[in-house]
Amino acid sequence: MILARPGALNAFDLALQQELRAATDWAATEDSVRCVVLTGAGRAFSAGADLSLEEMSPELRLSPRTEEELRMRYNPTVRTLRSMPKPVIAAINGAAVGAGCALALACDQLIAARSASFTLAFAKVGLTLDAGASMLLGARVGLGRAGRMALLAERIDAETALSWGMVDEVVADEELNDRASELALRLAAGPTAAFAATKRSLNTALLPQLDAAFESEVEGQTRLVDSRDFREGVAAFAARRPPVFEGR
Repeated sequence: MILARPGALNAFDLALQQELRAATDWAATEDSVRCVVLTGAGRAFSAGADLSLEEMSPELRLSPRTEEELRMRYNPTVRTLRSMPKPVIAAINGAAVGAGCALALACDQLIAARSASFTLAFAKVGLTLDAGASMLLGARVGLGRAGRMALLAERIDAETALSWGMVDEVVADEELNDRASELALRLAAGPTAAFAATKRSLNTALLPQLDAAFESEVEGQTRLVDSRDFREGVAAFAARRPPVFEGR
C-alpha cells in the first residue's frame, strides 16, 4: 500500500483518508494477501493531516469534521492495521509526522530509511495526539520518551528512533524497498495463522486499552480544534513564526 500524494508530502486530505481505509479493509480480508507493506510515494512517508488556512475562520466549527475523520477513517484504519490477521511492515522512506507517525507505529515491523524522521507535531499547533499515537508510541518507547515527543514535538531521526526501539531496523535509503520486500516475502511464506494468533496475543498484552485511547484522543482533539490556540498555531506555521499560545 502506497500513500500516493507526493506533491503534498502524502498529507491526508479526505480522499487519501478514504483510500487508505479502503485499502486496509481490503487487505485484511483478502485471502491472497499474506503480508502488507505500507510506504509513501516521493520523499516523505506522510506529513500527517492536511491543514488548510481556508478552514480557520473563527465562525467555522471544526470539531464535527474532526470527530468524523477520527471515528470513521483514522481510527478504523489504525485498528485494522493492528487487528488484520497478517503481518504489516512500514517502510518509512522519509518524514512521518503526526497521524503519519501513528500509522507507522501501528504496523508490526518498522523499517526506516536512514533519512527518515519522526515527529508528533500536534503540540506545535495546539493539538493533542490522535490516531492511537498516545498508546502506540508509549508501547514502543515508554512513558518518558513518548511524553517528550508529544509535549516538545521534537523531530527524532532514524538512528535515535532505532536506539529507542521506535523502529526495528534502519537501512540506507537506496536499500529500503529491497529490504522491505525481502522481509515481506519471508513473512508471507511463514505460518500466517500462527502470525495472526501472535498479533492477537500481543495486542491483548501490550495494547489492551487502544479503544479507550481512541476515545480519549477524540474527546481532546474535538475540543482543541475549535480553540484559539489551534488557529494561532496554524497561522504561525503558515507564516513561519513562533506561535503565541494563550491556553484557550
